[in-house]
Parts: sequence; C-alpha cells; structure tokens
Amino acid sequence: MPPGSIQPAAKYFPRRHVASPRRDFAPPGANGIGLAELGPATPAPHGAGPTFHAIELLGGRIVQQDNIGLKLLEARLITPEALQKAQLQVKTGGGNITAALIKVGALAEPELTKFLGDLYGVPSIDLANFVPDPTVVKLLPSDVANKFQVVPITKTGRKLQVAMANPANIFAIDDIKFITGCEVQPMVASEAAIKKAIDKAYDHAASFENVMKGMEDDIEVIEEKDDEGPDPSVLGEADQAPVVKLVNSLISDAVRKGASDIHIEPYEKALRVRFRIDGTLYEMMSPPFRMKPAIISRLKIMAELDIAERRVPQDGRIKLRLLGRTIDLRVSSLPTIFGEKVVMRILDKGNLNIDLTKLGFQERAYSDFSRAIAQPYGMVLVTGPTGSGKTTTLYSALSKINTPEVNIMTAEDPVEYNLDGINQVLVNDDVGLTFAAALRAFLRQDPNIIMVGEIRDIDTGSIAVKAALTGHLVLSTLHTNDAPSTINRMVDMGIEPFLVASSTNLIMAQRLLRKVCVSCKTDVRLHPEVLRELGVSEEEARSCVFKEGKGCVDCNNTGYKGRLGVYEVMVMSPKIRDLILDRASVSAIKKQAVEEGMFTLRADGLTKLKNGITTAEEVLKETAADL
Repeated sequence: MPPGSIQPAAKYFPRRHVASPRRDFAPPGANGIGLAELGPATPAPHGAGPTFHAIELLGGRIVQQDNIGLKLLEARLITPEALQKAQLQVKTGGGNITAALIKVGALAEPELTKFLGDLYGVPSIDLANFVPDPTVVKLLPSDVANKFQVVPITKTGRKLQVAMANPANIFAIDDIKFITGCEVQPMVASEAAIKKAIDKAYDHAASFENVMKGMEDDIEVIEEKDDEGPDPSVLGEADQAPVVKLVNSLISDAVRKGASDIHIEPYEKALRVRFRIDGTLYEMMSPPFRMKPAIISRLKIMAELDIAERRVPQDGRIKLRLLGRTIDLRVSSLPTIFGEKVVMRILDKGNLNIDLTKLGFQERAYSDFSRAIAQPYGMVLVTGPTGSGKTTTLYSALSKINTPEVNIMTAEDPVEYNLDGINQVLVNDDVGLTFAAALRAFLRQDPNIIMVGEIRDIDTGSIAVKAALTGHLVLSTLHTNDAPSTINRMVDMGIEPFLVASSTNLIMAQRLLRKVCVSCKTDVRLHPEVLRELGVSEEEARSCVFKEGKGCVDCNNTGYKGRLGVYEVMVMSPKIRDLILDRASVSAIKKQAVEEGMFTLRADGLTKLKNGITTAEEVLKETAADL
C-alpha cells in the first residue's frame, strides 16, 4: 500500500473471522456498482433495528444507487428533464445521482432525505442543525468516516446511530461494528449533508496538527544548500509517509473546502499555505520551515517536474482520484529569493457548473446571450480580468449549443476541462501551435463553431474576424474592463472598424461576486455614505433587503459561500455599428447601449445587492461606477 493512503479498518479493530452470508453480495456504493433491488420489503422484527446482516439490514430492501433517479421520477418528485441534467452532471463531474439532483436544483434536500428514508426503510435525519458529540465522534476515525461517508450521531448503550448516504452498504456497517464494538443503527441523509456533517464532526485543523506532529518525530532536519541541486536526501524524504500524508491532507482539505487554488509560499523563516476560496485567499497553516525542501520536492515529483532544477519556472499537472471523483491539478513552480513558490490550480469537474441558467444572468441578458450563440455565424466576445469566470461561461455556451449536427473546435491554453463531443486543441507556442496557427488549421477542418481561448494579437484577431464573416460562429475572450471598451481594444490591435462592426454579434463583460452564506445571513442597514457611493437613494434603500453573513461553519466563518456572475451584455445593434464605423468614443457607445436596454456591471450588481444575494462590499470592489 503506498505511503499516505487510507489504511484498512482492521488497523483500528482486528477483524475476526465471521461466517456471514453478506459476502455473497456486492456492497452498493463501494465500487460504484450497487445491489439489484430484491423485491418488496419484508418488515424487520419489532424493535430489532437494522443490523449488518444482508437481508435484515433494511428489512430485505436493498436498492441500487443508479435506480434512485428512476424511483424519484416514478414518484413524480423530479421531471425527466431534471433527471437527464443530473445524469449528465454525474457523467462529466462524477459523484452520484442524488448529489447531482440537488446541485441542478431538481429537488430540495429535505424532500430527498424523506424520500431516501422511505426508500431504504430506515429513519431519515436532518443534519442542518447537527451538533457533534465529541465522545461519540471519537469512536470512529475520520478516515473511515470519509471512506464510507458516514457520521456517528448518538450512542445509547451498545447501539450506535450513524447517518449514512447509503445505508445499504453492508460492508461499511460491518466495518463500523468491528471498529466501534457497537451495534450499528443506520439513518439516511443526503450525500451533501453527510459531507457537511463530517466537516463539522472532525476538526481538520486538529488533523493537520497530528500530521505535523508526525513530521516532527519522523523527518530528519534538512539543510538547504546553495549548490547546483538539492540535497540527494531530499528525494528520499519526499517519499516518506509524513510528507506524503501532509501533501495528501493539504490537497484533500482544499478540495473539501471548495478552493480553486493552493499557494505554498516560502519566506525567510516561515512557510505559508493559503487557499483561494470564492476568489479570496485565506491562510490555512504554516508547516515547519525546515520541511520546505521535502514538501516542494514531493509536489514536483507528483507533477513530474525536474526536481533538480530550481532556477527557472516550471509547469506540470497532477491527476488524482479523490472523494470518488477525478481531480486535475495544474502546478506552477516559481523561484523566489527564499526558495520555490508552488501554486496549484484545482480543476474539479464536480464543481463545474455549465448550466447557463445557473450562472446569474438576468432575464434580458440571458435572452440576448442565448440568441447570439444560436446564430449560424458571427463573433461573440466575453471579456473580463483573469478569474472572472470567462472560461466557465464559454464552456456553458458550448454545452448549450453542442449537438451531433455541428462540428465544434476549440483552441485553449490550457485545456481546463474535457467536454464530450467537442474537439479541443491545446495551444503550444514552443512548437509553433499558436492561437493563430490553430485557427488556420481549424478552417480546413470543416468547423461550424470555433472557440478561441483568447484573442491576444492582430493575427489571431484577423483570422477570428475572417472566420466569423465566412459562415462560422466564433466564441472568444479578451481582457478589457467593460463591453464597450472591447471595440477600441480590437481597433487598437489593427483590426479595421468596419470588420469589427460587421463580424461581431455580441460583447459581454463579466465579474464574479461572492454570495452571502444562506446559513448565516442576516438583515443589515447600509450607511448613507455607502448608499451614495453605490448611487442608491435612501428612499429607494427602504424598499430593499440588504443581507450580510455573520459567519458560520458552512462558510468557514467568512459570511460568504459561492459566487455568482454579474454581466454587461451589449448587443451589436445598427446604431452601435454606425457609432463604431464613425470611430465614436467608448462613452458614446456605452450611452447608446444603455439607452437600448443594456445593464451595466454596476447596475446588475446593484440588482443582486437589493435582492440580498451579495453585499455592498462586493459590488463596490468588483464593479466601477457608471459615468
């Protein structure tokens, strides 16, 4: 077994040989294959409660996980369209059907929990207000809880109640019985609720401390040298169990918390680890500085980088299986004066939302954007700074228009997510495969729709315009502050105004605002000075509902959880095209677009602020005032 992997449950409680009929069955959820439904349920003896024996477990009711969606459909709790969306979510992002149904908004979690209780024939439990009992939690190690997706609730005598996402997993119940020495009484909750409860029950900070303690005991002090390469002993230390455990725990914790990036930063006398969650960096831990070479080396080995090269930046990728799904990490190392800084971008398909209706569009903006990407030709441009969600928007657009009847080709740097049915090309400047070169090749591949990761220069821009004018739909991005200024940016590149005006269907600018945590949001009143800066009158403010988060476990005490887009969608109307041909100023184009119904970034942000979705701080930080 490789170092750092989860050990079998037998290390906690020696397994005795037990002759049990359960071994004739395959555990649902253990390997992605569930048990076939065995027919109508037979009631268990009164007061017996569920045990780990196969048929007795659920009174003979054993359900295949894949059938739950169909049973929800039969019960008319979801629509066929919702089930199809959820199945696509599972196919692209992993996980199970119940979590996907919640994510796509097909049904509420309380409805699902009650349904699962009825389906499995066990009590359901609402974990929204779950308060862990430390004496009960410590009966079950955290790695076992995470492995089987269970959380201990209460213990009465020798009976232990555990909440489970899959109470039909008889292997899990059997292992828990051996580990705890208790009779196990399963209760059912949704997978999402179980994960939150596990995070509440098991303190990750404490687990980090335990890992660090092991490192202090087991790892030899390594002196950093100034020679051409690292101390050869570092290579060995990087494969030692404590270092492997730390790196694995670091990545696992980041994924659980929904982080998009992990920063490992060396300073003169300290090593700092930060996670970027919802666009903001939070300091998570400070490993011993002496362990810096071993930690960095371990990450470079995983990413297949040159461990001996510390003088130049390097880029690599890590692909791993975590929490039942595949996670890609894009790794970048950068030499600093105190050692190498490593940043890992987490690419988790499970968190990729490619449903346009879920991105935060207002009705008018959604209608305009959907109409533009449905055109047979022309150019649609999405603008905004790095990290503003442009790639997600483009992937969502491609997902919406991806049908067997069209040939879609993309040129990306890098390819962040693989999309079924779409031909994706990784741009590589080192071998001459630039965006422009890829576009030229695409035009010989009979494409209907082309997506270009970014228009960076005149060559790429000219070919994109040519493609849009010759019967192709072109989607691309630029780095500009708002939609109207994109026109000047393209003209400054050297593209003639008449080409920009005739080829472009729509330009959209976007930003991401953090959403107020729904678990701890509370009403607030905004200071008059803040209202003035926002351009909201006090009279108007009286009819609005402003919210802020107090901070809770669900949002890591930040008051925010999740992000939502704000959009500025400018349709290329005849009047705007005339202004472009006349080389009008950005302000004139913007004024005309607003008169035609365009919501600016600030206006869209204010709408979401008044609806209690985000805060004034976020609107002021991410959007500029309308002039």
